[in-house]
Amino acid sequence: MRHRCRVKKLGKPADQRRALLRALTTELIRHGKITTTLVRAKAVRSEVDKMITLAKDGSLSARRQAMGYIYDKQLVHALFEQAPARYQERNGGYTRIIRTIPRRGDNADMAIIELV
Repeated sequence: MRHRCRVKKLGKPADQRRALLRALTTELIRHGKITTTLVRAKAVRSEVDKMITLAKDGSLSARRQAMGYIYDKQLVHALFEQAPARYQERNGGYTRIIRTIPRRGDNADMAIIELV
């Protein structure tokens, strides 16, 4: 059964939604902190957690999966070098979402998502 196992559509077709989540994941790993809407931050949280879990695993298969998702090859190498030491004792919850003031143009709920 798939009851209540829905994904957030983010108002986009599936291919654009996947590209958006890949881009947000890449930029969050690159910069450590990004500002986006609250719904997008909640959607990208699970993707970033998956990438960091792959980096903690460190196997060749995990590296190939991460390279297939993250846009930057050097960023994947840096992630696989730094993540095992940085998140050794942490079993998930690698990101933090902080709500900020609404966006001026359309009053959308904004948030800052950052790596812990």
